[in-house]
Amino acid sequence: MNTARYLEIFKEFVDQLYDGELRNGYFQQDGAIRHTSNESMTEIESFFDYRIISKALWSPRSPDLSPPNFFLWGSLKGKAYANKPRTIQELENNIRRKIAAISEDVLQANFANMKRHFQLCLDSDGEHFQHLL
Repeated sequence: MNTARYLEIFKEFVDQLYDGELRNGYFQQDGAIRHTSNESMTEIESFFDYRIISKALWSPRSPDLSPPNFFLWGSLKGKAYANKPRTIQELENNIRRKIAAISEDVLQANFANMKRHFQLCLDSDGEHFQHLL
């Protein structure tokens, strides 16, 4: 995948967001070159301004403070592949169904646990805190 293709996917993603999500939401991505190129960052900033979690804009050593890494991907990984999807569309459909099936109770418990992680990180002044969990 190159920057041009990444931006096509990004624009498709943005087109699916509600106005409130665009005004208040944050966009998270990793530090892949196609994600952090000047062209990509200019486009992403035009929609999300300073609300971007990306290389050089967010600590690279904070995976336990990132909601997708903290809960979502771990929860979805096995479930999305359970029926052995054969196409990208089948995989995307699985992911969408599994996300939609996450209960509010599970999300509330996840956010409570995240708050605990954030507080431990603050209490340890940003140093390693996993041993306190």
